[in-house]
Amino acid sequence: MSNLVIRQADETDIDAIARLEEICFATPWSRESIRQELTENKLAFYVIAELDGEIVGYAGMWLVIDEGHITNVAVLPEHRGKHIASAIIAVMIEFTEGQGIKRFTLEVRSSNEAAKGLYRKFNFKEEGLRKGYYQDNGEDAVIMWRDPSEPLKN
Repeated sequence: MSNLVIRQADETDIDAIARLEEICFATPWSRESIRQELTENKLAFYVIAELDGEIVGYAGMWLVIDEGHITNVAVLPEHRGKHIASAIIAVMIEFTEGQGIKRFTLEVRSSNEAAKGLYRKFNFKEEGLRKGYYQDNGEDAVIMWRDPSEPLKN
């Protein structure tokens, strides 16, 4: 890969994150919600992926006591398959574990096999289901938790 940089997001990234939301998700978060996450939510931690200076992905997490709840992971469609999402998740987990986070959770669409496969590489396991979770089509969300005691899969 050319020059991939993963860094903490800040206020200057609001528009880029909003653009990624619009492109990547059926029910995107609003620009205002993103602004609040980056500027007001003391529990929020966001990272940006830049490839050759272009913002191509991002992820967010809420840090609650010793748990990290991954809220969103997005990579532009034309940059998928380049292991950018893996790099983002690896950096988020490594950094937040250093801040005392011990367990991680997330929800993912039940039909999103690619995302579930990605999360399994980081030892996330399917632990529950939220029926009708997604507002756009009523799809179920699979609840996944990360088991930090197991070695990472390749």
